Amino acid sequence: MALAFSVKVVLGSIAFAIFWVLAVFPAVPFLPVGRTAGSLLGAVLMVLFRVVTPDQAYAAIDLPILGLLFGTMVVSVYLERADIFKYLGKLLSWKSKGAKDLICRICLISAISSAVFTNDTTCVILTEFVLKIARQHNLPPHPFLLALASSANIGSAATPIGNPQNLVIAVQSKISFGDFLIGILPAMLVGVLVNVLLLLCMYWRLLSAQKDEEDATGEVVAEDDVISHRFSPATMSHFPSLNSQEWNSRLESMNVQSSPNGNGSTAHPDSLRNRVISADQNEIQRVPGGATDSAKNSNENLSTRWKRRFWKFCVYFVTVGMLISLLMGLNMSWTAITAALALVVLDFEDARPCLEKVSYMLLIFFCGMFITVEGFNKTGIPSSLWDLMEPYAKINHVSGIAVLAIVILVLSNLASNVPTVLLLGGRVAASAAAISASDGKKAWLILAWVSTVAGNLSLLGSAANLIVCEQARRTPHLAYTLSFWKHIKFGVPSTLIVTAIGLTLIR
Repeated sequence: MALAFSVKVVLGSIAFAIFWVLAVFPAVPFLPVGRTAGSLLGAVLMVLFRVVTPDQAYAAIDLPILGLLFGTMVVSVYLERADIFKYLGKLLSWKSKGAKDLICRICLISAISSAVFTNDTTCVILTEFVLKIARQHNLPPHPFLLALASSANIGSAATPIGNPQNLVIAVQSKISFGDFLIGILPAMLVGVLVNVLLLLCMYWRLLSAQKDEEDATGEVVAEDDVISHRFSPATMSHFPSLNSQEWNSRLESMNVQSSPNGNGSTAHPDSLRNRVISADQNEIQRVPGGATDSAKNSNENLSTRWKRRFWKFCVYFVTVGMLISLLMGLNMSWTAITAALALVVLDFEDARPCLEKVSYMLLIFFCGMFITVEGFNKTGIPSSLWDLMEPYAKINHVSGIAVLAIVILVLSNLASNVPTVLLLGGRVAASAAAISASDGKKAWLILAWVSTVAGNLSLLGSAANLIVCEQARRTPHLAYTLSFWKHIKFGVPSTLIVTAIGLTLIR
């Protein structure tokens, strides 16, 4: 595509620059509106500047990607409700042999869960959990936080549902779930292993000591608190599932119990406590035939436990079914949405609390980004830049692969990985397909691998890194700040080594 006339180029570049600045630095002093508002601002400017028409803007929004992302997030919420933390806690603590063994387990769990449920979701759910694990063992948190973020990025490269840029690649390239997995899985497995070795080498002494001086005042967490950990974002503030009449009845009952008695004196605390307990147990002790009702209540509790176990089995069964369907090559977006709705129906309760945990801000961010990137493509700048680099980035030569990897690595850290995939994906694949059809498929896989691992380079390299940093900083009583320099000290060597080794294993 040739460069558009100069006014459109200038205006489109301004809109894209505003989007990029707000996406990378969401709290800039002159416009601290955040990433989501920044992406919408970029999209609106593209339309106002007439770089794209309103119809072209709507058409640029990729609904299959949004559907797939929404479906996987809903499934992740229900898996969390099915006590995934309880099993993770047991897995991490089972026959643990110290800090080095623990960091290996965190890397493995983070990589696997990211491949299945996206790296962002994994980091949102596991950051506070990992922080508690580190505090429980009286260890410095930052090696474990780095292990979580870096392994989540590497592990997410293996599947089309592992991260947003892979979703874009899978939809645009039409590579099946199975082919995608087979093509990148060897690189992912070796990459995770190399990443673990780098973590151990860099933090061997720190992990051998019990505590770093800067963390000496940290709070130690009990094992029960780790195992019983529940992911509860600030937006979730729901009461237990009682209807309004039950809540009013309960509150009135407690008010009556706490009010003065007929003599003007206040009820005895022990009497009040006993009556509250009786109310919570359906007043078993205050009605005739209390023993019979107690036995009946015991049977009801047993029935409730079995229903709970059956529901958890259904959650895991539906999740496995979703993964099998994806491996069979069924439509990824509708498969994920169907699995999500199946879990909503099986839950047989108001789905609002679970649906509120979905990151709608991320979905809106993607809508704005799709429009903004489409507008930037219309200016012709990406095509012109690729025309300059294409002769040196042929993937049938080692030097060409190296040049292509460097271009993707730099752009992914400057413009973020998803815009890089949207800008370069079709052009890189078309150039490679001109050599052979298999090279076209390999080009997509190289783009997926490098753009994903590139996120480990710096704290701003991927949303997963920022999620880990923010979640750790805001964790009540356990807050820890993962600084930019602590991250980049490990991120640069890890990214370069893992990327290079992985490129030799992609088929």
